[in-house]
Amino acid sequence: MDTNQLPAFPPLAQVEQLILHEKRGNCVPIFVQFPADLLTPCITYLRVANNSKYSFLLESIVGGESIARYSFIGADPFKLLKTGPGQDYEGDPLIALQKELERYKYVKLPEIPTFTGGAIGYVAYDCVQYFEPKTRNTSLADPLKIPEAVFMLVDTLVIYDHVYQTIKVVSHVFSPPSSMSSNAVNLSFVYNTAVAKARRVAKMVLGPHTPEPVQRPIELGLESKSNIGKEGYEAHVTELKKHVIAGDIIQAVPSQRLARPTTLHPFNAYRHLRQVNPSPYMFYLDCGEVQIVGASPETLCKVERRKVFNHAIAGTVRRGKTPEEDEKLSAQLSNSNKDRAEHIMLVDLARNDVNRVCQPSTVKVEKLMEVEKFSHVIHLTSMITGILREGKSRFDAFRSIFPAGTVSGAPKIKAIELVFGLEQERRGVYAGAVGRFDFADDEMDTCIAIRTMTFKDGVAYLQAGGGIVFDSVEEEEYIETLNKLQGNIRALEAAERYHYDRQRVAAKNAH
Repeated sequence: MDTNQLPAFPPLAQVEQLILHEKRGNCVPIFVQFPADLLTPCITYLRVANNSKYSFLLESIVGGESIARYSFIGADPFKLLKTGPGQDYEGDPLIALQKELERYKYVKLPEIPTFTGGAIGYVAYDCVQYFEPKTRNTSLADPLKIPEAVFMLVDTLVIYDHVYQTIKVVSHVFSPPSSMSSNAVNLSFVYNTAVAKARRVAKMVLGPHTPEPVQRPIELGLESKSNIGKEGYEAHVTELKKHVIAGDIIQAVPSQRLARPTTLHPFNAYRHLRQVNPSPYMFYLDCGEVQIVGASPETLCKVERRKVFNHAIAGTVRRGKTPEEDEKLSAQLSNSNKDRAEHIMLVDLARNDVNRVCQPSTVKVEKLMEVEKFSHVIHLTSMITGILREGKSRFDAFRSIFPAGTVSGAPKIKAIELVFGLEQERRGVYAGAVGRFDFADDEMDTCIAIRTMTFKDGVAYLQAGGGIVFDSVEEEEYIETLNKLQGNIRALEAAERYHYDRQRVAAKNAH
């Protein structure tokens, strides 16, 4: 297929009408389209991201077994925003991001009713200190030494449509008011440049070769090391229960981090994770010196046309070995007083977080304590929604909800202070957020960074925690963290074994 012949939509005349005559905005998506039935999101990612230092793949499985309509793939951001000590910007990362995005007055098109560009990245848990200054703790160790936030700003990306088995490669016609492109002649140049960018990426996607990640020799049997161990975690549970009894908090969420040396390429870990732990939020972010690999079940803050969504997950049991055992375990979870109490506390906290930025009369619990099955565990889940108040933005919604009560506790600020005091380390990406902030100023979608691995310098970091309440049992809480880590640990081990066997076969054939 000659990608230079792919027609572009919408045509130049329509873009001129939207920007110059109707003055609807200054940023219009344009796209080229072709069949995707012989492609997969992973193949597409490997072709687009080849030789790129920064790239991403966002996928989703909804309801435990249905593929969400769209996957998003991109590389080579036009700008990279990193925040934190020693970075270009220090302080609240959303201030820097809002400044970058407010230049775009996005025009939505019915032909592409989804994300077409903006910022993709992560916000570390430790950024709570900027949103809630009372939680600031300057004595925390920083073992991972990664930026507090990384955002890739992209104006050209691939949208993989699973329903219609098509790919749209989208770019944007951006015409700032002060620029020369605010007349027809120059807008034509900007339009043709955007079309050329889309066709260039289409050529990469449709290329004959799929470059696999360069995989170093695999070493099997490497052990994970916990930052606190069983004894340390159980001591944190005991200490937090004292604060519950004293009335300081009603719940808190401590965690443990595993450091697992591995020579596995992070994208090969992602390929296996998406097989063993399909989730509503699956993502691979290559942020240069660090890679983020995750399969999160939980929305942190989603905004669609100014409607805010927050997902509360609390209450966990393992999956059964048979459908009958699944049903039995689900019933036990639904009837567990401890899990129901923990869950209701977090629903109330989520309602409060959403209520701070939304019109109170619009705040609703749309789903309450539903049993949801995931690959390794069963959860109780709820969904809280509301409509943003006048004068409040998606960034205000994010700050109000971050971090989720399910990874901090209640009352939130006191719980965060107590857990920081016990853990004595920055959490990094774990329990923070991963997702996208659209060019459209009333749209975003972020998840809680749980079931997430951070790869840096040959080590995969995995972290999990659990809600501690009055009747929590120390050993059971420790085992719950191990259950939550199982999906990622198995994905790592399975991927290592697969590539180890491939390397042995290749070595044998070479002789």
